[in-house]
Amino acid sequence: MEDSTRSEGRRSLRGQRSRATIVDVAALAGVSRSTASRALTGNGYVAAPVRERVLAAAAELKYVVDVMARSLKQPESMTIGVLVSDLRNPFYAQIAASIGESAREAGYTMVLADAGADGEQEIRAAKRFVAVRVRGVVATPLSPDVATLLDAYGVPLLEVDRQFAPESCDGVVVNNEEVAHRLTRLLVEAGHQRTALLIDETDWTTGRERRAGYERARRDAGLRVGEDLIVPTGWTETEARAATHRLLGRSEPPTAVFAANHLLAEGVYRAALERQLGVPTDLSLVSFDDAPWMSLVDPGITAVSQDVTELGRVAVQRLLTRFMHPHSPAATVVVGAHILQRGSVAPPR
Repeated sequence: MEDSTRSEGRRSLRGQRSRATIVDVAALAGVSRSTASRALTGNGYVAAPVRERVLAAAAELKYVVDVMARSLKQPESMTIGVLVSDLRNPFYAQIAASIGESAREAGYTMVLADAGADGEQEIRAAKRFVAVRVRGVVATPLSPDVATLLDAYGVPLLEVDRQFAPESCDGVVVNNEEVAHRLTRLLVEAGHQRTALLIDETDWTTGRERRAGYERARRDAGLRVGEDLIVPTGWTETEARAATHRLLGRSEPPTAVFAANHLLAEGVYRAALERQLGVPTDLSLVSFDDAPWMSLVDPGITAVSQDVTELGRVAVQRLLTRFMHPHSPAATVVVGAHILQRGSVAPPR
């Protein structure tokens, strides 16, 4: 009776979904259940053509091996999957820690996966979450694919920090555009007309909205918004430092830089030091993210402080609400952020 129980499926925002079983896979592949099991688990001999046929059937049916089905003692899992894009980044590590603490307080266990900024790894992790029957997933997604996959299995997903599927799953985010607008306005009010935006991406809501806030503040002030002042860079401090050297080597360099996150800000700061430029005497600098080093240097770096603990806490709270009300419309919660004004902004020379 195990398979009939497992085939009942789960509910998602889009309604009841039927979950494929190993019996379905075996039938589609034209083999016995035991053969299908050996092909999928790798335990025991199966001829290569047969294994390929079984794997193709499993892929077509979106079947994932349920490794916990025999041991479950209760109708609902008490496990939450957490998928972050890069644990080496302190921002994501802190979000994961906050989610873990809030989940424990609610009686849930956290299963953590790091996609390593790799879309394929993200999908593999999501499939593992389905296999171990997590009740829901909190993710800092890299693409809309994880939302599509989890929805196919009826597993609730909450996107935190950025969103790809606001119409089909819940989200917890910061108002990136409004805060970026306020941060850029600080530079405008200090007298900077040539402020460069150093940014790593604009495909996600985070980068796209931060750029929009920067551009809106300049337009509001009657300043030119030109592509020459928007500098794309890579994801690392090293790439940001190289991009900053190119930027500051121009015949008419900017008098201020808005770094879209703390890693990029570190690259800008290091490049300025290497060019023997003072911050803010020669170059004003602001950052969307805060980091410990920004309050240790003198003067400190003006930065946006996101309450990462609150992001994680609200994410778990919202996911628990989804468990209780599985058919309610998807909702996005906006968490506040504030600007820490230190000493890295001064009028241009």
